[in-house]
Parts: sequence; structure tokens; C-alpha cells
Amino acid sequence: MKNIKIFAPASISNVGPGFDIMGFALYKPGDEIMVKLDNHKKIVISKITGDGKKLPLNPEKNTATVAIKSLLDAYNIKIGLSVSIKKRMGIGSGLGSSAASAVGGVYAVNKLLGLNLRREELLYHAMAGEYIASQAYHADNVAPALYGGFVLIRSYDPLDIIKIKTRNKLFCSVLYPDIEIRTSEARKIIKNKIPIKKAVAQAGNSAGVITGLVTGDNKLLGRSMIDHFAEPYRKFLIPGYDIIRESALAEGAINCNITGSGPSMFSFCESEDKAYSIAEAMKKASAKFTSRNKTYISRINEKGPIVL
Repeated sequence: MKNIKIFAPASISNVGPGFDIMGFALYKPGDEIMVKLDNHKKIVISKITGDGKKLPLNPEKNTATVAIKSLLDAYNIKIGLSVSIKKRMGIGSGLGSSAASAVGGVYAVNKLLGLNLRREELLYHAMAGEYIASQAYHADNVAPALYGGFVLIRSYDPLDIIKIKTRNKLFCSVLYPDIEIRTSEARKIIKNKIPIKKAVAQAGNSAGVITGLVTGDNKLLGRSMIDHFAEPYRKFLIPGYDIIRESALAEGAINCNITGSGPSMFSFCESEDKAYSIAEAMKKASAKFTSRNKTYISRINEKGPIVL
């Protein structure tokens, strides 16, 4: 092969109490990454579309190419590559936009060059790309985007990724208010010290989310999706947060949370029809505060990136 095109999925991260340690992949939206062999003997970005000219064409500052460079340097591979990126989700949306590009880049190069690296090996390089965007090494977007499914990051040192086998029939409704919240800025407003009482409550809720997923207990899942670390501070960045959340719950959502740093919010429910009605309710509530809102409906995407 001389070129390859990859779809890398968006992802929901944190999932209530799972700050930096939980996430799952969506079927839509996502990014398309094209990688071609090139004679320039270096990595270049030939084109980026769908980003409103917000993303850098400098390969040292783009998550996809930084991830690719990390991979090539690790294996001392000297090769020229031309990379084009089609963004199909908002920048700073809370849906793992930077992670999808980073994952798409390393997954594409692995396939194109026939390196046959395991996803565990690719993850480190995708995280290097993600760091450029968030200024932090966290895997709750890159891991689900790369592995597919619902992922728990049990530990960062050493890195220990666990793919959770869920028994729930879950549909996810996503509201994306068209405003941008930078992850690096949203991380700064979180308190550095957590009272023991809140830490205990967070640990209990995190365990409850995982138990609810592996047992198929949606009532347990719903009452466990409460965050004491980040959401109490980040919700003020989202216009109409409380009203949007209340609209989802009134429509029958299992629970409703911010994904990542926001501004996107997501809800779980048990049927596709219900997911559409919840998404519509969230959009209607958000319309009072932001004029351009998008919604997505998805099951948990078990596949992760795919070759197009």
C-alpha cells in the first residue's frame, strides 16, 4: 500500500465519577485520517478540512503528526509521510477530537507500514499526541478511541488498561453546544486538594459505575454517575447546564453528565427511540442559551478505529 484512510471515533470520557480513568467510544462522530508515503523524507500535513482553520499545519504542533512522529522515532523509522485530516467533530467539544486524530494517525501508520504493533504499544504514542492538546498525559479518550468499547484506566504508573465487558443495553444521547472549551484551561479550574469525604464518595461511585456495567444494573449505574471532582466546577462553563441536565432526566435518562471538559453533555438510556427523544429535549433546552447545537445518538462502539 502507498496510502491508507482511517476512521477514528469520538469518545465520551470521565463518565461521571471516572475522572481521567473511564471512557467509551462512539460510532459517530469521528475523524478521517489519510496517510500517504511521500518522497520528502519527513512528515508533512497536506490538508486539514472541517476545522474552520483552527488547527495547525505545523507537524510539530498537531496531535496526529506528533503521535506519528513518536511512533516512528521509537522504532527508528526514517520515512516521508503526507497526512491529511478531515475533522467531523468540533474542536474543544469534549468528544475527544484531539484523541481521535492522534489515534487515527498511529493506527494508520501501523497498518500502512505493516508494523503489526499491538494496541497497547500504539497507545503510548497516541497519548504523546494528546498531550499537545491538553498538556496532560491522560488516556480516557485515546484508550477507548483506540481499543473500542468501555475502557477503565486502572493505573497510569504503570499504565494498565482494562476493557470492560458491559451487559447493559445502552444508548447514548450526546448534545454538543457549539462553543469551545479547551481541555488545558478546564483542567486548571479543578481543585488540587480533595476532602477525604468527597474522595470516598468518588471511589464508591466509580466502583458503582463499573459494577453497574458488568452486572447490567442500570439503576446502580444511574445513581453512581455523580462526579465530585470536576463537574461541580466545569458545569459553570456550559450555558444552561442545569436546565439541560434536568431536561434529559425528565425525559427518562439513566443519568446525564459532562463528557470530558465539556461543553458536550451525554445521557444514557435503554432504547434508541428514548435516546432520540432525550437528545431532542437536551437540544431544545440548550437552544435557550446557544444558537447552534448538534446531537448524536450512538451505542457503545466496540470496534474503535477502522480502515476506510
